[in-house]
Amino acid sequence: MSEYILDLKKITKSFSGVEVLHEVSFSLRPGEVHALLGENGAGKSTLMKVITGVHHPDGGEIHLNGAPVHFSDTRESQQAGIAAIYQELSLFPDLDVAENIFIGRQPVTLGGRIDWRKLYAEADKLLASLGVHLELKQKARTLSIAQQQMVEIARAFSINARILIMDEPTSSLTLKEATDLFHLVRRLRDEGAAIIFISHRLEELFELADRVTVLRDGAYVDTRQMKDVTRDDLIRMMVGRTIKNLFPKQDVKAGKVVLKVDHLTRDGAFRDISFDLRQPLQWSFQCLFSDVDMFGVL
Repeated sequence: MSEYILDLKKITKSFSGVEVLHEVSFSLRPGEVHALLGENGAGKSTLMKVITGVHHPDGGEIHLNGAPVHFSDTRESQQAGIAAIYQELSLFPDLDVAENIFIGRQPVTLGGRIDWRKLYAEADKLLASLGVHLELKQKARTLSIAQQQMVEIARAFSINARILIMDEPTSSLTLKEATDLFHLVRRLRDEGAAIIFISHRLEELFELADRVTVLRDGAYVDTRQMKDVTRDDLIRMMVGRTIKNLFPKQDVKAGKVVLKVDHLTRDGAFRDISFDLRQPLQWSFQCLFSDVDMFGVL
């Protein structure tokens, strides 16, 4: 049996003749948080949409629990135990927490009516198993972004998801909310869930991820253990050069002071601002204030 719950081999995808994924490989183990890293346009979102059945690959193979699979649509991906939580949350604002968890899959009575007692009991049981405390009858529109994410996660595990994709989940969270989310992610990992975590915040990856895969320009770069890489290593893999080469320092000789500000203050706007503006020796300076109201005080 394969050690990987999910194994992508040389996935290729093009749109209108433009190749956006070129033979990308990616493997995911049960019970790990695997970071997917790359600049905007590197192919991360397209790869995730291939995994969830939104896009069909032009080439390559997807193996789930060691067996090849082909997802015709997102429903087949969900039935296989794959769920995704995107930056744009998909809750129904006028439905409550329990209704959103079981939307489209509400338990029914023998007469075909929604079994509300069972729905709320099952929702309560599921949230308790995740260590999440929410009011079941609270409307989704009144929840914070972090609470909405918890509902999305609960909905994913209500369909027995074993693979959870999280796309920039902390982009709108406070530090406290992000910490709570990390606790939940670690708990899910420890219970055997496999989690793909996409984030541009490298400090989060060092705190949370077990392994990291880097994409650049739609191509696979490398997969490493997080404990074996540094921030500079990751940036170099993402952009193809070191930070020093990416932002080379230029030596510029400063000339005479052409503007000097001392203890500038405006009530309600700014206070005690001081700075000097110097002219580069090779630069001719011409100051044209005309009708400009500098800082609103001239």
